[in-house]
Amino acid sequence: MTQTRKKVSVTDLDAMKGKEKIAVLTSYDYLMSLICDRAGVDVILVGDSAGMVVLGHPSTVPVGMPEMLVFCGAVSRGAKRAMIVGDMPFGSYQPSTSMAIENAVQFIKAGCDAVKLEGGTEVADKVRALVDAGVPVMGHIGLKPQTAALWEGYRLKGKTADSASRLVKDAQALEKAGAFAIVLEMVASEAAEIITKKVSVPTIGIGSGPGCDGQVLVLHDLLGIYEDIKPRFVKRYAELAKPILDAVAGYAQDVKAGRFPEEQNTFHMSPDEMQKMRRKK
Repeated sequence: MTQTRKKVSVTDLDAMKGKEKIAVLTSYDYLMSLICDRAGVDVILVGDSAGMVVLGHPSTVPVGMPEMLVFCGAVSRGAKRAMIVGDMPFGSYQPSTSMAIENAVQFIKAGCDAVKLEGGTEVADKVRALVDAGVPVMGHIGLKPQTAALWEGYRLKGKTADSASRLVKDAQALEKAGAFAIVLEMVASEAAEIITKKVSVPTIGIGSGPGCDGQVLVLHDLLGIYEDIKPRFVKRYAELAKPILDAVAGYAQDVKAGRFPEEQNTFHMSPDEMQKMRRKK
């Protein structure tokens, strides 16, 4: 009898803080989520980075709720153990608290266990409202991709004492509002370590050093598939873009040359049925 693995919960992540590092990856489809789940990933983030690596947009901004809900549904059908966190896209929570709640509920109905939204003190009220509505929330501070291009661009955060202090306040505001974890993106390692010690909830780093309680990467970066942008903080555990290109090119060349399909790839009628077919001509 196959033993069903226990679903990762908010309580589990809370218990891991300071004791066991939390492994988080982004994923956007059924097959990759199935693989991530089997590999022992604790949390799968259905990131709005799908707008770039799946849909081909230049940033995360154009992706909307309809696309995100499709991705979330696919991931939920693949991952059974990992916690699934849906990334609320730009414009889905900023206009009003009521809109934030309505859209967050759609994520939960699509199969997510929680949602993530970007911002610190400025979104604390919305985080509290979502938590009060029964929706677990993961925060996100430091570099905020949804609005980075509108302000300072994609730059390291927490490099100065003042900047780091503001991030500490953001993290504490999110913790007080009820966020169960906080992503720290491109935060100076020293600042990230201080933030991690200042809050009781787990921190998940991306480009923020080893002092965080966990780490997250975009799966396509990890696998070496997405080549448009190669962030310094990414460790590429494979370089699959070229082998995939070679395989597809090999297929195309075999089709053109008549080498595929071969006999082993072909199905036949029985001789009797073939004779019947010939007589019908």
